[in-house]
Amino acid sequence: MSDSRVDGNWFREEDKSWDGYSISLKIENVLFHEQSKYQDILVFRSSSFGVVLVLNGVIQCTERDEFTYQEMIAHLPLNAHPNPQKVLVIGGGDGGVVREVLKYREVTSVVLCEIDQDVIDVCKKHLPSMASCLDDSRVTVYVGDGIEYVKHHPGEFDVIITDAPDPFGVAEGLYAKEFYQNIENALKPTGIMCCQGETTWFDMDLIKRILEDCHNIFPCVAYAVGNTPTYAGGQMGYMLCSRNSDAKLKEPIRRYTEAELDKMNVRYYSPEVHTASFVLPFNMKKTLKGVLDT
Repeated sequence: MSDSRVDGNWFREEDKSWDGYSISLKIENVLFHEQSKYQDILVFRSSSFGVVLVLNGVIQCTERDEFTYQEMIAHLPLNAHPNPQKVLVIGGGDGGVVREVLKYREVTSVVLCEIDQDVIDVCKKHLPSMASCLDDSRVTVYVGDGIEYVKHHPGEFDVIITDAPDPFGVAEGLYAKEFYQNIENALKPTGIMCCQGETTWFDMDLIKRILEDCHNIFPCVAYAVGNTPTYAGGQMGYMLCSRNSDAKLKEPIRRYTEAELDKMNVRYYSPEVHTASFVLPFNMKKTLKGVLDT
């Protein structure tokens, strides 16, 4: 649970589970700070990372490094699927994941399911480089509970991406076994899901529990890691699952060239990064033995 605070002209993200550790960014000026129906929303301009979005005391994204997360959580599943036409994004009202999804010409429709309209409105104003894509004709914005949404759309989506905050409060249900079962039901037979997978430095017990749940639901499960400086430990994990037992989640289908990546305005992801992100450190591999496909 977050114990974050504004301390003078510094924002300090602290968590009771991170004993003796914090993430700090210097504030130039506060752009927005209000309590919505669901959460505390803070937006400020930092001195080194640009505009920062904070929800319930936890940094969600910064202008400087947001692409590292948005690209990985979107391109890992989309580039492991042969024809990702219909995509569901749960959470992610900042629009960053949707922006990356729209870079695939195969995509014909994207549903963004975000519970908090205020997050969408605030990001359209203060983070337009991320949220302006929500006006794209292929995008449908549904303001409501993603946990309930997936229950009522069986077999509909090729890819489902859960851009969830940490598992507290309104987001707690996004980490429940029942939710992953409902995602499995909402996917087409060759469908792939990708969920925010926490950080191995602080959340290994949670990661192992989630992977165990998914291993009992999906025939194909994998776990990747990437680097995002302003997330705890400078790292973020990504959990991928497929209904297709023959899915090759660790292998990118489209071998984009550097010229193609430049044209897509991709800065972190590449086919080489895709493959490498699933190579886990030895201690992590041992801890997760039995809950990951080899």
